[in-house]
Amino acid sequence: MTSPSILIAGASIAGPVLAYWLRRYGMNPVVVERAPDLRLGGQTVDLRGAGKDVVYRMGLERQVHERTTREEGIHFLDESGQIRASLGADDFGGEGPIAGVEILRGELASMLYEHTRHETEYLFGDRVESLHQEDDKVQVRLLNGGERTFDLVIAADGTRSKTRDLVFGAGTELRFLGGYAAYFTIPRVDSDGTWARACALPDGRSVLLRPDNLGTTRALLTYLSSNPGHDKLDPRAQKDMLQRLFAHAGWETPRVLAEMEHSPDFYLQGITQIRMPCWSRGRVAVVGDAAYAPSGVTGMGTTLALVGAYILAGELARYRDSHQAAFASYEALMRPYVTRTQHLPPGIPRLANPRTRLGIKVFHSVLRSATHPLVTRALGKVLRPPADTLQLPDYSALDRRAAAFERAEDAEGVSAGA
Repeated sequence: MTSPSILIAGASIAGPVLAYWLRRYGMNPVVVERAPDLRLGGQTVDLRGAGKDVVYRMGLERQVHERTTREEGIHFLDESGQIRASLGADDFGGEGPIAGVEILRGELASMLYEHTRHETEYLFGDRVESLHQEDDKVQVRLLNGGERTFDLVIAADGTRSKTRDLVFGAGTELRFLGGYAAYFTIPRVDSDGTWARACALPDGRSVLLRPDNLGTTRALLTYLSSNPGHDKLDPRAQKDMLQRLFAHAGWETPRVLAEMEHSPDFYLQGITQIRMPCWSRGRVAVVGDAAYAPSGVTGMGTTLALVGAYILAGELARYRDSHQAAFASYEALMRPYVTRTQHLPPGIPRLANPRTRLGIKVFHSVLRSATHPLVTRALGKVLRPPADTLQLPDYSALDRRAAAFERAEDAEGVSAGA
């Protein structure tokens, strides 16, 4: 396969990054996205370690820094609004709870799309309805685009990936970790400032407000629950449930609940990990949250998506004549990194959501001393994700190989024309 055609399901983060690198190596990606337009909503995401390096290798360093939220850190408050602990963006080497580079998910998605749309075919408002693998190709039926043939198919369409489930079915484990998070945007007020502010509430609840760079504020409500399925309720039922759960809570919770009712991008999801024994089957593979969502408490979902897409594209270029070898090498390189990320310290996410007021006081006390060298070592695995524990492979030589393929194909075209 000198120039394989590859269908990528999902146009969020992993999909466009994968498309970019595949094009760099002389392949022909097509991205299909079920949403009618690019989805620009979502909360602040972290660019950390190897994930940040991937974006910079794409030539987007300047654009990223122009669009960061510029959060200075995070304050931890009690119900009266008093600051009980603070962690700056530079603490833990810029890789703590607030990373050195924070950007809105929608801003990053838009950036990646603009960087790839002129050389990649995007199909919005469509999805993979069915697929049939043959020895040398994959026959794909798209809901609106009819039947098409590809050499490979990659599922990059998130935790609830429909494309993945067509191929892997029950082989995917959605590991519910006992909590939920509701995300939405609310109007900004002067008190929101330039620091993220987190308020822990009794019964395992919390409220987080984060300033963005668009003049609004991103709100996050989290709560512990042993009951799965809240994320499958309709939005009205979810909001009613949150109104009950957070009723009479202190700090700015009443404001957050009131604005939630009118927010245009409300979204509730379970804190869940994706575990798969194998990330490929035949000519189909998975990447990003569809393969190994680490859970919302690690701050590593975007990093894994970026790194996974980069490595998958590189290995497909390295083993251009064997997708089996490429998929196996991708998994061998990526799985240890994913395993380290998904290995949560005992008690997470419950430790970050104390159920009692005494537990909240202890939580704040620990955070106040978190930057002391002795405490930092003890809390390193909790407060500093393992983003920098992988060195990105160097695929730069493969760019020249791709250029050689293109020159050869151009020469064949000229010869044929003559």
